Amino acid sequence: MDIVVLLKQVPDTEALIQIGDDKTSIRTEDVKWVINPYDELAVEEALRIKEADGGKVTIVTVGPERAVESIRTALAMGADEGILIDDPAAQGSDALGTARMLAAAVKKTGYDLIIAGQRAVDDDGYQVPAAVAEFLKIPQIAMVIKEEISGSKITCERTVEGGTMVVEADLPALFTTQRGINDPRYASLPGIMKAKKKPLTTMTLAD
Repeated sequence: MDIVVLLKQVPDTEALIQIGDDKTSIRTEDVKWVINPYDELAVEEALRIKEADGGKVTIVTVGPERAVESIRTALAMGADEGILIDDPAAQGSDALGTARMLAAAVKKTGYDLIIAGQRAVDDDGYQVPAAVAEFLKIPQIAMVIKEEISGSKITCERTVEGGTMVVEADLPALFTTQRGINDPRYASLPGIMKAKKKPLTTMTLAD
């Protein structure tokens, strides 16, 4: 099974955030950057599916060169390869623009299942995964706390106000992770060493 994880690099939740001189961005000097916590859940769930059913896990992100560090962290956890979309024209893109880029990259990569965090903790946006699913014309299930794959179908338990509900969809599909689905593993030292040799491709918008 080919699994794609959509990942975003965000400032550490404990970092001191200051407004930039342009009044529309943040100062990036001395900011510690990490994998978006909800995307870390997505990486872990992808690895568990791979360990159970076999296949490959590909990490895809849009960002500047520093985002390589977060991709390498996911590779050290056990993912197989990474793709970074790094282009000056991509900087400052809104959710729809980011989703267009991710969907285009995922199309070229191939996929059976796409997993993403249910939101990013920096801009608190929920839109990118749903837009990616729309561009790819595949089902999306949000806020998943449990999933099971059987043949060509996926069954997910998702949170809703006041409880949970069970949703089934045909593969390929996209689902987003909610807290409670798993506890992400730490990257081991052997994993960190192996990550340095795993393929990591940088794409531009032209690609």
